[in-house]
Amino acid sequence: MTNLLLSVVLAAGLFQASAPSSVQRSQSATSGAENRPDPEIAAKLSGVKRIYVDSFGDDPASKQLQAMVVNALAESKRFIVTENKDKADAVLKGTGLEKSAQEFHAISEGTAVGTVAAATHGNVNGQISNGTGSITGSSGGSARSENLAASDSQASTETVNDARLAVRLVSTDGDVIWTTTKESKGAKYKGASADVADQVVKQLLWDLDKLSPTKPE
Repeated sequence: MTNLLLSVVLAAGLFQASAPSSVQRSQSATSGAENRPDPEIAAKLSGVKRIYVDSFGDDPASKQLQAMVVNALAESKRFIVTENKDKADAVLKGTGLEKSAQEFHAISEGTAVGTVAAATHGNVNGQISNGTGSITGSSGGSARSENLAASDSQASTETVNDARLAVRLVSTDGDVIWTTTKESKGAKYKGASADVADQVVKQLLWDLDKLSPTKPE
């Protein structure tokens, strides 16, 4: 009877330890709700098929960024880019900035080698006869040193472009349904403007895929 009672107590304890508490379930539900977009906003964003890209500014850098965004949207094959604002499902507005800076790089290397050589010699001669004699001696030496040094230095100046872009997608009724901010110093095969435009469009596609039940293949 004692063993049976002990087994029941242990089983109940293990069940309570493995089952999540109501607080844990509530926290998980709250966390999931915080990550979900507003249903109305999500519906509007999912329904966007035709986009009008508004002006980012009148300066050459802003116009270039706008053109790069238009190209990236068209190349994605997910949207129709229109120049008729009245036909668009949403308007992409933004502010762009591109700047250039000069970076100075310097490298210096040096090598030094030194050698020292020395030599000495000496001799002593003597003769003693009948308690008298003489001793003569001589000594000599020489030394030589050589030093060799070589140095090499290189200096170069590199132009670095930095592009930043903050955009928002606005529905036809004026609601902001999506925003993002990206920056880039350029990619391996493209400049900073093209790279930051690609980042913006990729982020839009990524966020749209998260709204879909299944991601497109």
